[in-house]
Amino acid sequence: LDLLTELGVGSYRFSVAWPRIVPAADGVVNQRGLDFYDRLVDGLLARGISPMVTLYHWDLPQALQDLGGWAERDTTDRFVDYVRAVHGRLGDRVPHWLTLNEPYCSAFVGHLEGRHAPGITDEATAVTALHHLLLAHGKAVVALREDGVTGKVGITCNLTSPHPASKAPADVAATARLDLYENRMFLDPLFRGAYPEDARDYYRGITDFSFVRPGDLDTIASPIDYFGINYYERHLVRADPADPVRGWQRVPDPEPTVGGIGVHPEGLREVLQRVSKEYTNLPLVVTETGIALHDYVAPDGEINDQERVDFYEGHVRAAHEAMADGVDLVGFFPWSLMDNYEWAWGYGYRFGMYFVDYATQERRPKLSARWFARVTRAHGIP
Repeated sequence: LDLLTELGVGSYRFSVAWPRIVPAADGVVNQRGLDFYDRLVDGLLARGISPMVTLYHWDLPQALQDLGGWAERDTTDRFVDYVRAVHGRLGDRVPHWLTLNEPYCSAFVGHLEGRHAPGITDEATAVTALHHLLLAHGKAVVALREDGVTGKVGITCNLTSPHPASKAPADVAATARLDLYENRMFLDPLFRGAYPEDARDYYRGITDFSFVRPGDLDTIASPIDYFGINYYERHLVRADPADPVRGWQRVPDPEPTVGGIGVHPEGLREVLQRVSKEYTNLPLVVTETGIALHDYVAPDGEINDQERVDFYEGHVRAAHEAMADGVDLVGFFPWSLMDNYEWAWGYGYRFGMYFVDYATQERRPKLSARWFARVTRAHGIP
């Protein structure tokens, strides 16, 4: 918490671990788990830092996964029970709530690509999980309203800015399919109360969407107060000749960073503009953007991550450009405060502005931390 004070930030986004609060399938609440977050919220407020609480960041209790996890509709009701328990303890002090973080990753990276838990590689299961995740979000919004939530409620989606690799019709069509998969399958039900019209063609032979029940999409589209956007990638897309009906290929970035991700701050501006113009006039928050590097401590004790400074400077400028275009952007959160365990990459990739010695747990500011502190105090790029 004192690191946050050093940075001079006005808000801190963190997630509550569902397994820490309701670890078993019997639904019994672990009060000691809530005690931890009680202390965390109070510690933030004592330092003049406003908490933004994410209620689900991919950590489903194993007991619920053993019962089918997000492929089962019952998980949506279990989520509501958990949300009500957290809100009941923290709701008097939390001004901003986020129901889910990146449902794309939970659904598709976890159930289709298999790179995240639960490691399933079945497309029909992935689409079912997607629907249940969004339904859980909607049910949670309704429950929070019923319970008299005083804070603002939203959701965070990771979005991309896809572009065709050429003007060839096949590449343009492939880009639309990737956009469906990465963006519109989330934005359309959240803000339009329907899955995209081309979704049934895209998933023909995979699923008939029979898991969608009357009223589900109205619940998913329950009004929220703000929308969180995580941005990391701007994709070039070309057609996959092996699958001209559904196929697409992401063109590898010619100058990738660690993890194969390219640096394209203009993509952040494009995503913010698109959401603002096509989907909602709600306030937007950049809830994550960041870059992984192989950081190290130099002999003089410094951690020079100038590449990260350049990354953030470019993305902060892109955010300001979007605001100048009329986007109602009200917050910007870097990923991340300190090096941490990354789901697909473990401890191998470092995203933090503070270097963590995993053997001793010592934290040291990197060059980017000092730069970001100047930005927060100047309320802009110094």
